[in-house]
Amino acid sequence: MGQGTTGIGDHGFLSDCHTAALTTPDGTVTWLCAPRFDGPAFLSGILDPDRGGEWTLEVQGARPADRAYVDETLVLETLWRGDGVEVAVRDLLAVRTPGGKEGLYREGVLVRLVECRAGTASVRSRLRARPDFGRSEPRWESVDGGLREASGPLLSGAPGPGLTGDGGPEFLVELSEGDTAVFALDYLHGERRVDLGEGRALLRGTVDAWRAWSARTDYDGAGATHVRRSALTLRGLLHEESGALIAAPTTSLPEWPGGTRNWDYRYVWHRDAALVVLAFLRLGHEAEAGSYLSFLLRVCGRPKGWLPPVETVDEEPPPEEEVLDHLSGYGGARPVRTGNAAYSQHQLDVYGHILDAALSYEDATGSLPPDELARLATVVESARELWREPDEGMWEVRTDPRHWTSSKVYAWVCLDRAVQLAEMTGGEDEVPLEAWREEARAIRRDVLDHGYDPSTGSFVQSYGAANVDGSLLRIPLLGFLDGTDPRVLRTLERVEAELGEGGGLIRRYDPEETGDGIGTPEGAFLLCSFDMVSALVLAGRTDEARERFERLCGSGGELGLLAEEMTADGTQLGNFPQAFTHLALIEAAVNVDGAADREALHDWARTRSGNGGGTRRRRNGDDD
Repeated sequence: MGQGTTGIGDHGFLSDCHTAALTTPDGTVTWLCAPRFDGPAFLSGILDPDRGGEWTLEVQGARPADRAYVDETLVLETLWRGDGVEVAVRDLLAVRTPGGKEGLYREGVLVRLVECRAGTASVRSRLRARPDFGRSEPRWESVDGGLREASGPLLSGAPGPGLTGDGGPEFLVELSEGDTAVFALDYLHGERRVDLGEGRALLRGTVDAWRAWSARTDYDGAGATHVRRSALTLRGLLHEESGALIAAPTTSLPEWPGGTRNWDYRYVWHRDAALVVLAFLRLGHEAEAGSYLSFLLRVCGRPKGWLPPVETVDEEPPPEEEVLDHLSGYGGARPVRTGNAAYSQHQLDVYGHILDAALSYEDATGSLPPDELARLATVVESARELWREPDEGMWEVRTDPRHWTSSKVYAWVCLDRAVQLAEMTGGEDEVPLEAWREEARAIRRDVLDHGYDPSTGSFVQSYGAANVDGSLLRIPLLGFLDGTDPRVLRTLERVEAELGEGGGLIRRYDPEETGDGIGTPEGAFLLCSFDMVSALVLAGRTDEARERFERLCGSGGELGLLAEEMTADGTQLGNFPQAFTHLALIEAAVNVDGAADREALHDWARTRSGNGGGTRRRRNGDDD
């Protein structure tokens, strides 16, 4: 990182379930895309403070002292303190819950409420907008009640903004104890002028909406504070209209300081599917699980054949990768990219994630529509045709395809879950059930013959390879083998010995041994680190699992947000916050909490009955 660069894990995260903003500990907004997560950045100072733009706020004679979310919400409060002065700044992307309805509906406005709680405060806030990732010069004009930028957003407040000598917007206000000011950016319609009364109403509505959502989170077990914050973070990454969950709200935050592993993660990866559905179901959010699954099943309705691993929230291919040479990158890490070329890859694991998600949802709710079952059969048939072919794998290597062990395991998951789903719904006569069973057995034999190395007693990254891979930790989590199987235990030992970083951290693979087409270093992968926790539970090493889990949770920032990767000294790396990491945290917590059970998260979904959900049943109405 360059000198003065805020650590990735030190940022705050705001969301209205359509777009997101990131803030630094001193209250600077350094990231905002409009009108949705993957739209052009209006502020991208996190990637280049000079050319990217930012929204600063300062209190003369005071410094930011404390920072926390307001209760279980995504409203972030920063306290500024100085000699006899205390000022509270509450930042939010406003949402509301209409009366009698569920959901989080965006207001389309970023709000900053500044309250003087003691003394007298001089506050200055400057908005240095740089539309379209800094490719456009901002052009502001005065309009009734505010300032409008040429690309559409409207800036207003109480007191209203003015223009500085360089043509940029600025708020200047003197506040006495008990006074409040509001600054607001309507990023969506460019028409909303926010006065103090409306600013307070937007704050109340947003706090109430998030509190109501959090009140439905049903979990008080191991790591409850971290689990509940992870749930809020995931909800903030869930696109309200489509039900899709993006991987992260940012692009090009590097996976190694100054490195080149910089990717655009503002899209939907189907590898998250099963964990998304399971996590929301387990935490009491059936509507979100169903909304995400509906998005997923719409994707499955396409003609039989290859399924892309990544899409936009509106089910379109991501833009082609483009390098933004004019941006210096986070801490000097280049290139800065938009778009993602992973769309064109074949990743066999996608088919298993989809069927695993569908089975869990049906078993927990009993409400998977019959016509969706037919769509899933198409996915299964595609997996039957494709599983013997090499693929790019879940890590999206940019070299020649190969036979990844984890890809084959997920192909087995696809067929295994398809058989269970047909039996559960009474649809055995509508699909080639025996052929599916035989194909599942064939995949299993193939993995045991070629993905396992008898000389080391462990599974290997790909057929014919000698090295291990963090994705192998999911073998027991998926039920492919028992967690105490000697082959699993030896694999855990090798992963820890060869990929462990200390402090509970696990790298996903060795870049040089893997030959991923990039080769540069990267941090430890937090998904794999939490997967090790879950695998240790299933191996019967509960105390070790719990200790690792607590260390990993404690390594996050003060706001409970986690990126994709981390170094041994606790530096967070990669796009932020990362859905995959928070999903794996929830899975690990539930496994640690239910250590007496086997595969706690999956087992919970498959045995759940009553208590507001569906019951396990066959579609013909008979009980199992």
